[in-house]
Amino acid sequence: MPFRIAPSILSADFARLGEEVRAVVKAGPDLIHFDVMDNHYVPNLTVGPLVCASIRPHVSVPLDVHLMVRPVDRLVQDFAKAGANIISFHPEASDHVDRTLSLIREHGCKAGLVFNPATPLVWLDHVLDKVDLVLLMSVNPGFGGQQFIPSVLPKIAEARRRIAATGRDIWLEVDGGIKVENIGGVAGAGADTFVAGSAIFGAKDYAATIRDMRARLAVV
Repeated sequence: MPFRIAPSILSADFARLGEEVRAVVKAGPDLIHFDVMDNHYVPNLTVGPLVCASIRPHVSVPLDVHLMVRPVDRLVQDFAKAGANIISFHPEASDHVDRTLSLIREHGCKAGLVFNPATPLVWLDHVLDKVDLVLLMSVNPGFGGQQFIPSVLPKIAEARRRIAATGRDIWLEVDGGIKVENIGGVAGAGADTFVAGSAIFGAKDYAATIRDMRARLAVV
């Protein structure tokens, strides 16, 4: 199983965002994770399509956009135009989950569905044929730097079983409290894509941290 590491720019120094993005891309990640919060669905306000479009020329890897917003459909279109490659959203934030997934794919992006720690996976029952990525939150969304919630591990295993039953290549991403010390255990539960914010941007050497993460994944 290929593993992917996705630094989250939520933990970057926004006063030096362009420089930070170029530095972390040079460090060798597989994706760049882009957290969009609206102070409505979650209690924080971050960045919009303009920032996505601004950093797109500096990013040589796919942009993985996580929409923590309500409603979602208008921003799906705006972020697709701004250069997103993957767009994920929370089912509770869409009036029509199937329609939103279709909209993302119609705009040429991979479509993801995001589950908070207490959100059941039953939302997947009727839409797995339109999902390219399942993102499990291992913290409650809204702020960076939180601690990983261990009770998410069985949920990761359950999501992996559901994905395996489809026979499709659906990514299983985990976001929240991922660091060198726990990434192996999260992979062992079934995840293949890992969002890391403060663990990477809080380190002195981004490349060394990503190498350390890959070393832990290599023995899973």
